[in-house]
Amino acid sequence: MRLGVVILPELRRAELAATWRRAEALGFDHAWTYDHLAWRSLRDSTWFGAVPTLAAAALATRRIRLGPLVVSPNFRHPVPLAREAIALDDLSGGRLVLGIGAGGTGWDATILGQRPWSPRERAERFAEFVTLSDHLLREPRTSWAGRWYAADGAPSVPGCVQRPRIPFAIAASGPRGMALAAEFGESWVSTGDRKREGLAAAEGARVIAAQGARLADACAAAGRDPKTLARMVLSGVGLAAGLDSVEAFRETLGRYAEAGVTDFVVHWPRAAEPFAGELARFERVIRAARAA
Repeated sequence: MRLGVVILPELRRAELAATWRRAEALGFDHAWTYDHLAWRSLRDSTWFGAVPTLAAAALATRRIRLGPLVVSPNFRHPVPLAREAIALDDLSGGRLVLGIGAGGTGWDATILGQRPWSPRERAERFAEFVTLSDHLLREPRTSWAGRWYAADGAPSVPGCVQRPRIPFAIAASGPRGMALAAEFGESWVSTGDRKREGLAAAEGARVIAAQGARLADACAAAGRDPKTLARMVLSGVGLAAGLDSVEAFRETLGRYAEAGVTDFVVHWPRAAEPFAGELARFERVIRAARAA
């Protein structure tokens, strides 16, 4: 089981570099930050942009893979996003993973003054967003016209360090999103059941296993071997992380491994909620999990 960690984009320069380096030293396989303009209870708290945060993290680390979890069409367009992703891939020496999701109905969906999109429109935009991003990151120049997004001779020089392009980690729980993950993703990402929060490992693993079965069907429809698609679980909101003790975390990882999960992501502990935790205990639990 590969382990990942989300580090919220709230840290100032010195603490940011030290924290991302610490995550690398603890043996995490990948590290992420959220790409929101405002998020839940932290809307009025310190919150920096994901791209400059990842640029600083890329320069502060050497081995760990990193990326946004996740960008979405809520306030992004594929053309400028591709330019930023290519730059991050270069800065990191080919360690970027581009997490992409459909976006939700919170502040990000309306903060630019637009009306909230219907579920259908959000799904259609998601499909176009992923498809155009794939073209932009593979080709030196892209012209493309969809209903929601377009590109007119958009250049992508020098292109990605990683070939044929930066890998995608596609967050999806519905059939259309899973079809996108099967067609374009190197990883599939789930946060569990969006209607339920804090599920313990046993129940959470059952939810993920059921989603994984639908993902396998999507892979079959796309003519893809489902074993070639990594399965990533983001814990901390819908799914309990099990970080209270070494034993609880080992049990949690075991449950999700049985459900076919290849990557499990936790949150770096904060002094206050959300994701409050004691750093010393967090490090102890992670070290023990890596040593197992």
